[in-house]
Amino acid sequence: MTTGVVWRLLRQNMSVGQLAGYAVSNLVGLAIVLMALQFYCDVTEVWEREDSFMKRDFIVLSKKVGGLGSILGSKVDFSKEEIANLESQPWVKRVGVFTASDFNVSASVDMGGRGMSTALFLESVPDDFFDVKPGDWTYDPNRSEYVPIIISKDYLTLYNFGFASSRGLPQISEEMIGLLPIDLSLSGNGKQRWVKAHITGFSSRLNTIAVPTEFMTWANAEFGENNDANPSRLIVEVNSPGDPAISEYIKSHGYESAGDKVDNGKASYFLSVATSVVLAVGLVISLLSFVILLLSINLLLQRNKERLIELMQLGYSPSQVSRYYYATVGFINAFVLIGAIVALVIVASIWRGSLALLGVESVSMLPVICIGIAIMASITLINVYVISSTVRRNFFRS
Repeated sequence: MTTGVVWRLLRQNMSVGQLAGYAVSNLVGLAIVLMALQFYCDVTEVWEREDSFMKRDFIVLSKKVGGLGSILGSKVDFSKEEIANLESQPWVKRVGVFTASDFNVSASVDMGGRGMSTALFLESVPDDFFDVKPGDWTYDPNRSEYVPIIISKDYLTLYNFGFASSRGLPQISEEMIGLLPIDLSLSGNGKQRWVKAHITGFSSRLNTIAVPTEFMTWANAEFGENNDANPSRLIVEVNSPGDPAISEYIKSHGYESAGDKVDNGKASYFLSVATSVVLAVGLVISLLSFVILLLSINLLLQRNKERLIELMQLGYSPSQVSRYYYATVGFINAFVLIGAIVALVIVASIWRGSLALLGVESVSMLPVICIGIAIMASITLINVYVISSTVRRNFFRS
C-alpha cells in the first residue's frame, strides 16, 4: 500500500471543523500571550528610567505633625520597633534611615563677588538608596579635601526660577554649580570647624541635601549632642509599587509619604495586574484549544479503529501510522506560530507608535518570539506523545 493511499485512508474520518477550531483558538491564545509579553517588555522601560512618572519603587516616609507638633510632646521619629514592623511587611524589600545632622550647619558661597550665606540642614542615607552616586562619594576628615554633596533637582529649579530671578542673581546650570566652592561651618558641642564642600550630584528621588555616611558619622560624633536620636524619616524600597496594602498601612499608622508616589505607583501596579490577567486569558485559551485537539485525536482514532486493524494486518507499525498524524499536528502548529508572530508584529507596530511619542524606545521582539517558539514546541511534543500513546494502545487492543 503506497504512502498516498495510507494517507487518504486515515484522513477519511478527520474532522476539518475540529482541526480548524483548534487552529483558530490556539492562534488567538498564543497571539494574546505574545502580545501581552511584548507590551509588558516595551512599557517596562517607562518605569525603569529614573525620571519616569511610573517608577515608584521607593517611598520616603515620615510621621504626621499635628497641632503644635513636638512642642506638645508628640513624637515624630521612628522607634526600632516601628522600623522592625515596617521591615516585616510583605511588600517591603528593605528599609533605610535618614540620619540627620545633630549640629548647626551654615553654608556660604561666593558668586562673582556677591556672597551668600544661609543656615542649612544635612542628611545621609545608605548609599544603595541613591539614584545617582558620584565616584568620589566618600569622606575622610583627615584626608578629604572637600565634602561631596547631593541635592534634589527641585532645589536647583527653585533657585533658578524663584530666588535668582526675583533677586537679579545669575541662573546656574548643573555643570556650573558643581564648580562653585562651598564653605560649611559646623558647630556644636562647644566646637566649631570650617570645611570645604562641592555639589557633585542631583537626585530625582531624594528631596534632601545629602552627604556621605562617613561624614555624617564623624560630624555627629564630633559636634552632636544627641547621637542616639531616632530617625525622623525612612526610605522604603517596595517590591510591588502601588499595592493597595501600602496605602492602607501608611494610613493606619498615621504616616505620610513624600509627594504622591504611593498614588502614582498604582499606575505601574495596575499595568502589572492587567498584563497578568491578559496572560492568564491567553494561556487558558491555548490550554482549551490543546484539549480540543486531544479530544479530536482520540475521536479520530476511534473512528479509524477498523483502518488501524487493516494497517496492522498489512504489516504497518504504530510509529508508521503515527507519522501521518504527526505531520498534521506539525503543520497546524507551524501555521499557528507563524500567524501569531504576524499578528504580534502588526499590533505591536500600533502601540509602539504611541510609545515613541513619549520618547520610549521599544525592545527587541526576538525574546518574545523565542518564547512563542518554545511554547509551540512544547505543545507539539506533548501532541506527539499523546498521538503515539493512543495509536499504540489502539493497535494492541486490536
